[in-house]
Amino acid sequence: QLQLVESGGGLVQAGGSLRLSCAASGRTFSSYAVGWFRQAPGKERAFITGINWSGAMTYYVDSVKGRFTISRDNAKNTVYLQMNSLKPEGTAVYYCAAGGGSGSYNTPWTYWGQGTQVTVSS
Repeated sequence: QLQLVESGGGLVQAGGSLRLSCAASGRTFSSYAVGWFRQAPGKERAFITGINWSGAMTYYVDSVKGRFTISRDNAKNTVYLQMNSLKPEGTAVYYCAAGGGSGSYNTPWTYWGQGTQVTVSS
């Protein structure tokens, strides 16, 4: 079993930055790909970025390319999501997930965190 805990969410003005963390405990975290998802009010949860087990491969949806950066520190069992130039439409609950795949959107995501709220004010 792998437990994931997100942190770093909060309220930020449009154009601002936040860094989310996804801390893992339990099984061997470094063998899993990790993804970040977000769910805005009234919408389905959607993949935004993922990273493979080593950090060598990363994937982004077009809407966050150039603004968000995913990274991982396997020694600390943590994956980060640096979010810059935040927009009001980025208001959502952000979730991290882990699975045995490449980290792309169609990775079989097996383990999920509880989410952290990000609110971007205009």
